[in-house]
Order: sequence, then C-alpha cells, then structure tokens
Amino acid sequence: MHVQWNEGILLRMDEKTIKEKDFFQLARLASAGKTQDVQLFLRRLANRYQGEMPELAKQLANLVRETPGSKSVLRGALVEGVPVDLDSRLQLARTEHPVLLELEPIWTSQVKEQLEQIVLEQVQVAELHKADLQPTKSALFTGPPGVGKTLAARWLASKLDRPLIVLDLAAVMSSFLGRTGNNVRNVIDYAKGVHCVFLLDEFDAIAKRRDDAIEIGELKRLVTVLLQEIDEWPSTGLLLAATNHKELLDPAVWRRFEMIVEFPMPTLDEVRQTIELHLKNDHEAIRWSEVLSQALYGLSYAEVERELMQIRRQTVLRGQPAATLIRRMVLDRMGHLERKDRTSFALKLMEAGLSQRETHEWTGVSRDTIRKAAREEK
Repeated sequence: MHVQWNEGILLRMDEKTIKEKDFFQLARLASAGKTQDVQLFLRRLANRYQGEMPELAKQLANLVRETPGSKSVLRGALVEGVPVDLDSRLQLARTEHPVLLELEPIWTSQVKEQLEQIVLEQVQVAELHKADLQPTKSALFTGPPGVGKTLAARWLASKLDRPLIVLDLAAVMSSFLGRTGNNVRNVIDYAKGVHCVFLLDEFDAIAKRRDDAIEIGELKRLVTVLLQEIDEWPSTGLLLAATNHKELLDPAVWRRFEMIVEFPMPTLDEVRQTIELHLKNDHEAIRWSEVLSQALYGLSYAEVERELMQIRRQTVLRGQPAATLIRRMVLDRMGHLERKDRTSFALKLMEAGLSQRETHEWTGVSRDTIRKAAREEK
C-alpha cells in the first residue's frame, strides 16, 4: 500500500509538472509576442486535454476559433514546424496557405453536395455543439486519376481559409525498418496541432490490404499505425485521404472515415461546362464547344484542361484560329479510333451541329457512310 501510495503521489507530481511546463511555455510565447505560435500551442493543448479535461479543451478550442485573425497562420511558421526525416532531412509534408483557386471547380451534383456539407458543418460547428454533435472530421476521396480529388482538398482549404498540409509520400517512405511508421506518426501529430485541412494523397500506397502476401511486414505495421492515428484525429481538424485504387485499401480503413466521396469521370455535359469555363474569353473557340465536348468526352477533367491549355497557348503564340486547332485535335482523336467508332463519332459531331460535308472534312468518313449510318440510327 505504501508503495502504491508513493506511485500515486509521483504520478500526480508528474502531471503537475507537465501542466506547469505547458503554462510556462504559453506564457513565454505570449510575452515574446508570437501570436501565431500562441494560437498553435493553444490548439495543441485543446487536443491534449480533450480526454482529461473536456470542458477546458472545448473552451480553448472556442477561444482560438473566435480570436480575430486566428485562421491566418503564417506560411513561414507552418514550414518551420513541419517535421523532417532524420536521415534525408526532407520535410515530411508540403504546406500551402493561403490556398487560392483560379476557377471554381466543376463536379457532379452529388460530389458538390457532399463537399458543401463538409464546409457547412465546419463553419456552423457551434450549432452542432449545441445539439451535442461534432462536424465531419474525416473523408475518403476515391476515383480515377484527374477527376478532382486533390483539387477538392484545395477547394475545402480555400473555402475554410485554413492551411492545406499534404503528406509527402516520397519523404515519408524510409528504407530503415520502423522509420516509415514513425515518420507518418510524426507528421500526423504535427497536423493535429494545426487548425488545417490535412491530405493523405496516394493513400493506397500506405494503407494497402494487410492480407496481401507480397507486402512486407513493415508496410503492414504502417497500416496499423494509420488506423490508430485516424481514430485519434481531433474534431477540430479535417483529415482527408485520396486514392486512385480503392480496391487496394485495407478493409479496416473504410469504416474509419465518416464520409466517402466517389469522384466519377465527367459526363458529356460536364466536359462541355469545363470547356466553356476555360475558354470563356475566346468567343471563336466557344462556338465549337459542342464539337470539342464530343472530341474530349471520355477524358478526365485534368486531361480536358490539358488539351484546352494547348489550344489557348497556340492561339496566343502562333496566332492560329481556334477552329483550325480544334479540327486538328478532332483529327488526332480520330486517329485512335477503329473504323466503326469513327463513324459513330462522326454522327456525334453532326449532333453537335456540323453538317454532313463538314463532318466528312473533319473526320475523313465518307458522306455516303455518314448518311447510311444516320438512316440506320433512325
């Protein structure tokens, strides 16, 4: 009993020492006039005492949230705080603040609704707290490359006026046994202390199925570390993960995320909207938006944007008419199609407004073939 009583006294003394150190560190930062550092430290304290003193943690979080300018975290302070790999000395994450978007992204109505729901919950968190609810703190983005998953993370950070912190996969992965898991834990612990949007990009590379016989034990242990960190992610932050290969993810990963957002390939109408968004100042090119939509349908948003940027650059630098460049693009797309698919594509161009003669000139498909195919389709 005597030993247990002494252990209890020592434990209380250790807790008291920790609290004294926290108080002294806070006072030191405040006396030095480091406003941003004070705010970051208060967020860390709110996370640290959430379990032991939830009411205090809540008050600290509210204090930071209500402080004027609390969202304006300096980029320099962010960069200086990012943990590094002990061997390469590379920073384990990339930071961006403020996040500025040139154009408003185009998504399906379902994706847009889910993303706007995340913003609404984060902005009106006080209303949720009154109902004893917490905002969505984690979301998993899935879909093929180029459909806007990373852009969605940047959009959320921009709308919430928070720093975007992205896990740097190349820096995190270490050849030393156990180092990768430590790197991941360090960078997530850092992100927990910042009122930010934290993105685990290429998530399938570090959260693979643990029943994959090919993977070594180190990566399997890494998945366990990730699951623990995701479970402990605070409601004051927003954790996002993005993957192009959802089939590779460990089954236990899925239930850790509060929202799953599926990003599909763009529809024909969304391709047209993307074209009109990027070429809105080029009236000549806009005339051919329907034709371009048919030519670029089947590509991702990123691929459509890449093709449109090529047209804009050549129009400016070479002075070539947009119609000439668009026709060249259509011919190039035709070169990758089988004969039967060329005829089908020619009919789509007619639906977009081209005459039979123009369609023949643009595609090389004979007018007789086009007329026959059009009659069969009717």
